[in-house]
Amino acid sequence: MAEVKYIPYYSNILSRNINLEVTGHWGHPVLMFPSSGGQFTQNSDFGLNGSVMQFVEEGRIKLYNVETLDMLSFYADNMASEEKIHNYELYMQFLKEELIPYIQNECNTHRVAVAGVSFGGYHAANTAFRYPDLVSHLFSMSGVFNIRNFTPLSDDLRIYLNCPDEFMQNAEAWKYHHMHIVLSTSDWDSCQPKNAHMAGILEAKGIPYWYDEKKWIEHDWPLWKMVFPEYISKYF
Repeated sequence: MAEVKYIPYYSNILSRNINLEVTGHWGHPVLMFPSSGGQFTQNSDFGLNGSVMQFVEEGRIKLYNVETLDMLSFYADNMASEEKIHNYELYMQFLKEELIPYIQNECNTHRVAVAGVSFGGYHAANTAFRYPDLVSHLFSMSGVFNIRNFTPLSDDLRIYLNCPDEFMQNAEAWKYHHMHIVLSTSDWDSCQPKNAHMAGILEAKGIPYWYDEKKWIEHDWPLWKMVFPEYISKYF
């Protein structure tokens, strides 16, 4: 049975502990994000980790489920837009400068996979598209790609830098040619239009991707638990 460890990773950038759930002994690292406001154990609690446990136990992948700062950034309703994006930008720097290097060292690999569902799909996509040299695979399941609805009445440049459906239109395509990109949705998914739009941006840039649209299933855990093992088995 796969080992599960809970680590309070101290971030110097954030000046606080960020909780991390690590599942498995070895294998390609998959950095996973919860959906909006979810705990770092959410993907385990709702069975997403369990859906790929066979691949964990076979040593093909190792899961790193990380805490987010959603409730201290985009989902802090009374917080000003500039403070939200400031806090989130610090979180992105934590991922780039502290957490991903920690995972690289522990797994002896340069690039990590990233994955998430719903708003966790946003976190995964934003990480992959902003830091392509650090990411080998992106599994964005029912993700979103823009956060301007959370940051109204602000023209802070950092908002643009955290909206993949905006900054990717000006990206250099060659930086992404190594990456395996999966945009996963369904025809009953409330986020289907957002995923189709993001796929169109990648298509126009000539960036390889897989747009996977399932049928007759809604934006919820049964969809994500169905598709995640399919993607893992294909690439690992």
